[in-house]
Amino acid sequence: QVQLVESGGGLVQPGGSLRLSCAASGNIFSINAMGWYRQAPGKQRELVVGITSGGSTHYADSVKGRFTISRDNAKNTVYLQMNSLKPEDTAVYYCIGLGVVAWEGAVGRDYWGQGTQVTVSS
Repeated sequence: QVQLVESGGGLVQPGGSLRLSCAASGNIFSINAMGWYRQAPGKQRELVVGITSGGSTHYADSVKGRFTISRDNAKNTVYLQMNSLKPEDTAVYYCIGLGVVAWEGAVGRDYWGQGTQVTVSS
């Protein structure tokens, strides 16, 4: 089985910074892509940013220039550096692993983390 565990959420003032981490563990041969979604109260879950194993990234327009994703393939870990945070960034942030392959030639599956709360408020 595969688990994704997020950490680093919390309460921060507007303009502040937080760094989220997500570590995937278990029976993993490779992970195609990893990323972050978020869900604010009363809203749908939305993509924040994704990164492939080759390092290609895709950011939501709302976070471009403020958030930076990075990935350590050897550790199956992805990081999200969030700067210049705004109240509208308040949400539960979920890590996702896309195309997680347990052994060479196996079919990839997608896994979600349990989520970590980010609150931006004065």
